[in-house]
Amino acid sequence: MTARLPVTRALAALVEKATGRPCGIGELPRVEGKSGWEPASSPYTVLDSLPAEFGGPPLWDWHADAAWSYQITSVGERGDQVEWLADRVRSGVVGRTDGRWAHNLPIPEARVIDRELTYDAGGEASVSAAGAIVSYVQRVTITVTPA
Repeated sequence: MTARLPVTRALAALVEKATGRPCGIGELPRVEGKSGWEPASSPYTVLDSLPAEFGGPPLWDWHADAAWSYQITSVGERGDQVEWLADRVRSGVVGRTDGRWAHNLPIPEARVIDRELTYDAGGEASVSAAGAIVSYVQRVTITVTPA
Protein backbone atom coordinates (compact mmCIF):
# COMPACT_ATOMS: atom_id res chain seq x y z
CA MET A 1 0.00 0.00 0.00
CA THR A 2 1.22 3.47 -0.81
CA ALA A 3 2.21 5.60 2.19
CA ARG A 4 0.00 8.62 2.85
CA LEU A 5 2.64 11.29 3.56
CA PRO A 6 4.02 11.41 -0.01
CA VAL A 7 0.46 11.79 -1.33
CA THR A 8 -0.25 14.59 1.17
CA ARG A 9 2.92 16.48 0.27
CA ALA A 10 2.30 16.07 -3.47
CA LEU A 11 -1.30 17.29 -3.15
CA ALA A 12 -0.23 20.33 -1.09
CA ALA A 13 2.38 21.18 -3.75
CA LEU A 14 -0.24 20.82 -6.50
CA VAL A 15 -2.66 23.12 -4.64
CA GLU A 16 0.09 25.74 -4.19
CA LYS A 17 1.03 25.55 -7.87
CA ALA A 18 -2.58 25.68 -9.11
CA THR A 19 -3.60 28.58 -6.85
CA GLY A 20 -0.39 30.55 -6.65
CA ARG A 21 -1.06 30.84 -2.89
CA PRO A 22 0.44 29.04 0.14
CA CYS A 23 -1.04 25.75 1.38
CA GLY A 24 -0.51 24.56 4.94
CA ILE A 25 -0.70 20.89 5.86
CA GLY A 26 -3.04 20.76 8.86
CA GLU A 27 -2.24 24.32 9.89
CA LEU A 28 -1.87 27.91 8.80
CA PRO A 29 0.81 27.98 6.10
CA ARG A 30 4.05 29.77 6.80
CA VAL A 31 6.13 31.73 4.29
CA GLU A 32 9.69 32.92 4.48
CA GLY A 33 9.80 36.57 5.48
CA LYS A 34 12.37 39.13 6.57
CA SER A 35 12.53 37.75 10.11
CA GLY A 36 12.26 34.04 9.26
CA TRP A 37 9.11 31.95 8.79
CA GLU A 38 5.93 33.98 9.26
CA PRO A 39 2.19 33.19 8.96
CA ALA A 40 0.98 33.59 5.38
CA SER A 41 -1.33 36.46 4.57
CA SER A 42 -4.73 35.60 3.16
CA PRO A 43 -5.91 34.13 0.94
CA TYR A 44 -4.40 30.70 1.54
CA THR A 45 -5.46 27.06 1.80
CA VAL A 46 -5.19 24.43 4.53
CA LEU A 47 -5.02 20.73 3.64
CA ASP A 48 -6.34 18.27 6.26
CA SER A 49 -6.27 14.47 6.12
CA LEU A 50 -9.60 12.63 6.41
CA PRO A 51 -10.37 8.90 6.89
CA ALA A 52 -9.28 6.68 3.99
CA GLU A 53 -10.63 3.65 2.13
CA PHE A 54 -8.66 0.64 0.94
CA GLY A 55 -9.24 -1.88 -1.81
CA GLY A 56 -7.59 -4.85 -3.42
CA PRO A 57 -5.39 -7.32 -1.53
CA PRO A 58 -5.02 -7.32 2.29
CA LEU A 59 -3.41 -4.18 3.74
CA TRP A 60 -0.18 -5.97 4.57
CA ASP A 61 0.27 -6.55 0.84
CA TRP A 62 2.10 -3.58 -0.70
CA HIS A 63 0.04 -3.99 -3.89
CA ALA A 64 -3.18 -2.74 -2.27
CA ASP A 65 -4.78 0.45 -3.61
CA ALA A 66 -5.51 3.30 -1.22
CA ALA A 67 -8.09 6.09 -1.54
CA TRP A 68 -6.73 8.94 0.59
CA SER A 69 -9.30 11.64 1.42
CA TYR A 70 -8.56 15.26 2.18
CA GLN A 71 -10.33 18.48 3.05
CA ILE A 72 -9.01 21.63 1.40
CA THR A 73 -10.17 24.79 3.12
CA SER A 74 -9.77 28.07 1.26
CA VAL A 75 -9.39 30.95 3.72
CA GLY A 76 -9.68 34.64 2.98
CA GLU A 77 -11.13 37.95 4.08
CA ARG A 78 -14.08 38.09 1.63
CA GLY A 79 -16.51 35.66 0.04
CA ASP A 80 -15.41 36.44 -3.52
CA GLN A 81 -11.79 35.85 -2.51
CA VAL A 82 -12.43 32.33 -1.19
CA GLU A 83 -14.66 31.41 -4.14
CA TRP A 84 -11.88 32.50 -6.51
CA LEU A 85 -9.40 30.38 -4.56
CA ALA A 86 -11.80 27.39 -4.43
CA ASP A 87 -12.26 27.64 -8.21
CA ARG A 88 -8.49 27.39 -8.64
CA VAL A 89 -8.29 24.44 -6.22
CA ARG A 90 -11.06 22.61 -8.11
CA SER A 91 -9.46 23.29 -11.48
CA GLY A 92 -6.02 22.26 -10.21
CA VAL A 93 -7.01 19.03 -8.50
CA VAL A 94 -9.75 17.61 -10.76
CA GLY A 95 -9.63 19.87 -13.83
CA ARG A 96 -9.02 18.27 -17.21
CA THR A 97 -7.61 19.51 -20.50
CA ASP A 98 -7.91 17.45 -23.69
CA GLY A 99 -8.95 14.35 -21.69
CA ARG A 100 -5.98 14.57 -19.30
CA TRP A 101 -5.52 16.05 -15.84
CA ALA A 102 -4.77 19.77 -16.07
CA HIS A 103 -2.00 19.39 -13.45
CA ASN A 104 0.31 16.45 -12.93
CA LEU A 105 0.32 14.85 -9.44
CA PRO A 106 3.64 13.01 -9.19
CA ILE A 107 4.01 10.71 -6.18
CA PRO A 108 7.19 8.70 -5.56
CA GLU A 109 6.67 4.94 -5.98
CA ALA A 110 2.95 5.36 -6.70
CA ARG A 111 0.59 6.02 -9.59
CA VAL A 112 -2.55 8.12 -9.24
CA ILE A 113 -5.45 6.15 -10.70
CA ASP A 114 -8.31 8.51 -9.77
CA ARG A 115 -9.04 11.98 -8.42
CA GLU A 116 -12.51 12.85 -7.22
CA LEU A 117 -14.14 15.97 -5.81
CA THR A 118 -16.44 14.47 -3.17
CA TYR A 119 -17.78 17.66 -1.56
CA ASP A 120 -17.87 21.30 -2.55
CA ALA A 121 -19.39 24.03 -0.40
CA GLY A 122 -21.00 25.36 -3.57
CA GLY A 123 -20.56 29.03 -2.74
CA GLU A 124 -21.72 28.58 0.86
CA ALA A 125 -18.80 30.40 2.41
CA SER A 126 -18.54 30.23 6.20
CA VAL A 127 -17.94 33.53 8.00
CA SER A 128 -16.30 33.58 11.43
CA ALA A 129 -18.06 35.14 14.41
CA ALA A 130 -15.70 38.10 14.22
CA GLY A 131 -16.47 38.49 10.52
CA ALA A 132 -12.78 38.79 9.61
CA ILE A 133 -12.27 35.28 8.19
CA VAL A 134 -14.24 33.57 5.43
CA SER A 135 -13.68 29.91 4.49
CA TYR A 136 -14.82 27.57 1.71
CA VAL A 137 -14.55 23.79 2.13
CA GLN A 138 -13.87 21.18 -0.55
CA ARG A 139 -13.15 17.47 -0.08
CA VAL A 140 -11.21 15.34 -2.53
CA THR A 141 -10.17 11.69 -2.73
CA ILE A 142 -6.93 10.69 -4.39
CA THR A 143 -6.74 6.98 -5.26
CA VAL A 144 -3.27 5.55 -5.72
CA THR A 145 -1.75 2.19 -6.54
CA PRO A 146 1.88 1.14 -6.06
CA ALA A 147 4.02 1.91 -9.10
